[in-house]
Amino acid sequence: MKENTENTITLKSLTKGNVWNIQENDIFRMWEAAEKESELQDNVRHYTDILRAAFEIEEITVDKPEVIQKYEARGYKVGQIRIDESTKIKWAIKKRPIVRVTDLTYENIRHISAAKLMEVIDRNFGGGWDSLPQSIQDIIQSGFDISTTTLPKDRLHNPGGMYEKKIADGFEVLEIPKGTWVEAIFAKVKPVAEKPRMKYDVDDEGDGYDDDENAREIDDHYNDDDDEDDYDEDKLTEESYRTTIEEDPNDLSIDAVDVADDDDY
Repeated sequence: MKENTENTITLKSLTKGNVWNIQENDIFRMWEAAEKESELQDNVRHYTDILRAAFEIEEITVDKPEVIQKYEARGYKVGQIRIDESTKIKWAIKKRPIVRVTDLTYENIRHISAAKLMEVIDRNFGGGWDSLPQSIQDIIQSGFDISTTTLPKDRLHNPGGMYEKKIADGFEVLEIPKGTWVEAIFAKVKPVAEKPRMKYDVDDEGDGYDDDENAREIDDHYNDDDDEDDYDEDKLTEESYRTTIEEDPNDLSIDAVDVADDDDY
């Protein structure tokens, strides 16, 4: 069984965040360990709701080998749990797959790799970063550093350019063709760090203030310009070149002015 910080995860310590750390077999072991606790029956609904955040759970009402085999063929783990002294049921459990961008949540975003994230975004009809809803962008940015750039496809891989630098820095990249241009999305897992606490000196009345450590902070740098037009390939010319990060202005591989003024495509 996996551990949550220093303590082994139990039903009592289970949350919608750490539930992604466990697997199907862990659930049956955790439940068996909790069967001796008197409060289990009163909290079955609570525990089940948390488990369903990360797992598909189906109760097997027809306990026949052929039925169980069908569940197992679909990737489910089957086991028995006890609700109380007289009630036992069989569950078929399977971890929820993260396949589409709509499967991403604040709870599971740190439980996937940057490569997996690129696969998920790539399934979003090839629309690119700006095609994602702002809510999904916020979820992704809570767990990953994201940068994007759009360049003519014959300039994207120029030596010493952004692409080469990002790969060297450990970023995964997704390339999305847009006519003769390519949008590149770069992603790297953010390091887990404790949020700083803001502390104020005690005033004359003895009052002090600490900010809420649990407040979620999301950096949003993608919708600063409310008048930004949606992507239109007919309008995607050299003058519309953009990138979401600033680079060395002497770097011709990513310089917007040089692309627009000096090169002929």
